[in-house]
Amino acid sequence: MAKQITTINTASMADIAFMMLFFFLVTTNLDVDLGLARMLPPIPDENQQQDDVKVNRRNVMVVLINSQDRILAGNQPIEIGQLKEKVREFILNPADHPDLPEKEIRDVENFGPYPITKGVISLQNDRSTTYDTYMRVQNELIKAYNEIREEFSMQQFGKPFIKLDEVEQKVVRTIYNQAISEAEPRDVSKRARR
Repeated sequence: MAKQITTINTASMADIAFMMLFFFLVTTNLDVDLGLARMLPPIPDENQQQDDVKVNRRNVMVVLINSQDRILAGNQPIEIGQLKEKVREFILNPADHPDLPEKEIRDVENFGPYPITKGVISLQNDRSTTYDTYMRVQNELIKAYNEIREEFSMQQFGKPFIKLDEVEQKVVRTIYNQAISEAEPRDVSKRARR
């Protein structure tokens, strides 16, 4: 008499595998990518002449992040929690301080003449700067501009920036334009070895 071979019923194995896959997809935390929403300037026309622009030093605030993630703002060491206020003071220059950026009266469309700062924030970092610190500095810079825009919106239009119509938002963006220049990261450690 031949031995009877017992088989395992595998009909529900596909269902079990699918349920396990679904369980792990639902319960697993995926890393969320951090990034910056930036609109790059258009590519210049080949025939367009590039003019060198001379910038007054008082109109540029250099924010430097070194390889140890320490921050310098205007050649002064600063904690990340102090950066927003330093940037606000630089952009607003409320007392027309001679070390802070100049202002120029410009005719703003749909608003009229208004003193607009010539200030630019120049962000520079080392190649060894951590991405986390870089993002935190970026957030502080954007936060400073957002607070200034919000205050201006409330003073001039009596409502928050988000509730302004397109024309009013354009006025606020024109007056307080996010002038942040990012320099290419440098490797300070290589220069030190030479």
